[in-house]
This record gives sequence, C-alpha cells and structure tokens, in this order.
Amino acid sequence: MAPILHEPETRFSMVCEGKTPQLKSNTFLGGGIMKRFTLFALALAALCLMLSLTVQVMAYQSKSVDVESAMISRDVIDRSAIDVSTSFPVSVGKLFCFTKIVNAQDPTEITHVWYYGSVERARVTLPVNSNSWRTYSSKIIQPHEIGDWYVDVLDAQGDLLVSVPFKVTQ
Repeated sequence: MAPILHEPETRFSMVCEGKTPQLKSNTFLGGGIMKRFTLFALALAALCLMLSLTVQVMAYQSKSVDVESAMISRDVIDRSAIDVSTSFPVSVGKLFCFTKIVNAQDPTEITHVWYYGSVERARVTLPVNSNSWRTYSSKIIQPHEIGDWYVDVLDAQGDLLVSVPFKVTQ
C-alpha cells in the first residue's frame, strides 16, 4: 500500500471578491502572524529609541563641569598659578597643573593624569566642592624626563575635559 502524502498547509490563498484578487491569510498559528510581527517590530523600535535617548541624556549629564582654564606653572600661591608657561627647564624640579572649574552643579571630582610622552606618570583625583573651584596637582620632574608632556583633565566619569601640553627641556 502506498503511503498517503499530505500537502503542506497553504498559508495564503488568492480570493477573488468582485474583480480584484486579494491575498488573504489562512489561520496560521492562530492567525495574525503579521500583526504580531508588526507589533514586535514596533516595540523593539520604541525600546531602541528610548535607549538612544537615555544614552544621549547620560552623555549630556556626564559633562558636569566646565574648565575655564587649565595651565602648567612653576608654583601656585594664594590659589593662583605663578610663572605659567608651555616650556620648562628640567632643573625646575616640580611643576603644577592648575585648573579652574566652573558650572559644577553638585560636589564632584576631576582627575589630573600626567603623561611623559605616552606613558602615564601620575594620576591625582581632586574634589570640586562648589560652582566655581580652583584646584591643582603637582609632579616632581626627574632629571632624565626631558621631552613632551601633557596633563589630561578628566571629569568624574573619566571623560576628557581638556588636555594641557608642555615641554621639559635641557
């Protein structure tokens, strides 16, 4: 006896109503598969949009402070940078990175990251406790550390606010 072969279920059929043929769905998985897929796609798109907006708001809020000024100097006296320059002799011994922060909404912090060439040499976290705040860090310069330096000023989230380049010369 030959096996009985069943035709697979036809998911769509052409129905003629009047003169215009139309595609009509049979009941496949309880009907409305296209409707369910469309609703899923819309929900997924809405979720992506909400996440995108959340990331944009977080990025905007992460810049919690502005840097009014950042400079390298030989000293800081009475909360002011003294002998500011972009080039210093190696005999200077010690340098300061002075930063004036404005528009801080809440107490927060910044970080000074000192680099000799591309090598991190020091990382100093500093408090920012009011809307307008002056702060500084210092670094002892070794006799062999001649060349290009820079200090990155980072916000509390670790995002770069400003980079201050300088040279140490013979």
